[in-house]
Amino acid sequence: MTTTLLKIAIFLLLVTSCKMYDTSAQYIYSRPESLSDGLDVGTLDEVNIDAGIIEEAVSEIRRGRYTGVHSMLIYRDGRLVLEEYFPGHKYQWDAPYHLGEWVSWDRDMNHHLMSSTKSVTSALIGIAIDQGFIHSVDQSIFDYLPDHKLLCTGGKEKITIEHLLTMTSGLEWREWSAPYSSYENPCIGIWVQEKDPISFILEMPLLDEPGTHFNYATGNMQVLGEIVRNASGMSVDEFSQKYLFEPLEIDSADWALQYENGVDANTLRLTPRSMAKIGITYLNKGVWDGRRIVSEEWVEKSAVPFADNHGINIPGEPSGKLGYSYSWWTKDYFKSGKVTHMYAAGGFGGQHIMVLPELNTVVVFTGGNYLSQRPPFKIMKKYVIHALD
Repeated sequence: MTTTLLKIAIFLLLVTSCKMYDTSAQYIYSRPESLSDGLDVGTLDEVNIDAGIIEEAVSEIRRGRYTGVHSMLIYRDGRLVLEEYFPGHKYQWDAPYHLGEWVSWDRDMNHHLMSSTKSVTSALIGIAIDQGFIHSVDQSIFDYLPDHKLLCTGGKEKITIEHLLTMTSGLEWREWSAPYSSYENPCIGIWVQEKDPISFILEMPLLDEPGTHFNYATGNMQVLGEIVRNASGMSVDEFSQKYLFEPLEIDSADWALQYENGVDANTLRLTPRSMAKIGITYLNKGVWDGRRIVSEEWVEKSAVPFADNHGINIPGEPSGKLGYSYSWWTKDYFKSGKVTHMYAAGGFGGQHIMVLPELNTVVVFTGGNYLSQRPPFKIMKKYVIHALD
């Protein structure tokens, strides 16, 4: 399909979807419901957020101006003060434009995190170090990949755990060069090749000196998952449940895909409230409800870009230039002459956990904008940042 025809098809699909939004009823704000899940709730006014601005943002989403947003949550000053869900498509890889069944999203439904999973995997590495399963991010990855020692040659022996976390492994991985519906994309091609997936990743040519160049690669995170499995003797599912999700009172986490040999594919599904809990833990410097989950040092390294990981443009993401840290994106906003720093988990389609330390705020979005521009950064800039006093 030509680019023009593709744009027309997407436009028609979005116009059709808009008809399924609620364009008539006026939005009336109400505080989130208090549940027995460890999250305190409050109102926008109680935490000095301009309710009128946020109400306008939600109204515009409901009317279909910002299509494909499935949820928007705001947490500030110890309270969840906004929790809104919107109708939209479930993700389906083999459906046109990846848009599956149309549903009314709600707080009990798990959502694909897509690449926001990377930030969770990063947390697992930090926890594995805290628990003594891994000694240091400066170790060679092959210290924890005993079945792949034969690939520890030609400069690859210099690849460390930190290089995988920061997307600076130096390995070839052309993820941003082909659509996620194409087998030319290594994220998809890895499923049909006959090799062990870790071998597939580590046999890629080494193009750059490890640690020197940013190259976005989901394969890096799958190797990190295997390192967690080998270091701890537990699957990623088991490890995350014991050391992350149980302490956060999350009981619905779903690692949706594994390869036939048990290697995790780095595809997590969570509810938006659960996503918020992860952001809150980072906002609180690694602590949830008085319990240390991950070290403060790990959170600090997640909040600032690594080395030269600056000025990155994400395809299809109208976010401007970003930095990249320990598997979190970083960005600065400017308001009234002051800089507001943000670091965020980000995933294909509009899945975000946004942490704003200076404003004591976490914002969560989920969405289904897989082949269309994603609204969350626009909503943050136009509404949320301006609403925060």
